[in-house]
Amino acid sequence: MSDLLEDDDLNAALKKCPEWEFEKKAMVRVIEFEEFMDAIDFVNSVAEIADEAQHHPDIRISYTKVTLNLTTHDAGGVTDADVELAQRIDNLVD
Repeated sequence: MSDLLEDDDLNAALKKCPEWEFEKKAMVRVIEFEEFMDAIDFVNSVAEIADEAQHHPDIRISYTKVTLNLTTHDAGGVTDADVELAQRIDNLVD
């Protein structure tokens, strides 16, 4: 299990992932797409990289809006695993 990030490390991580916000012990990003199927295709891509990393985000789909919530439940907050997955997800979007 990864260790929780200290405040300084968390702030540095959020600077590397500027589209993400810290909310309730998690990194959160909302991404809006043009079409519903674009959102679904994106979620399927996230599922593939999450499965490879063996670290799975909470995902909420609301028509063309996808909300991703990254936290390490066993650790009770954000760890390096969340930051690494956030960066990989950013590569899909950006």
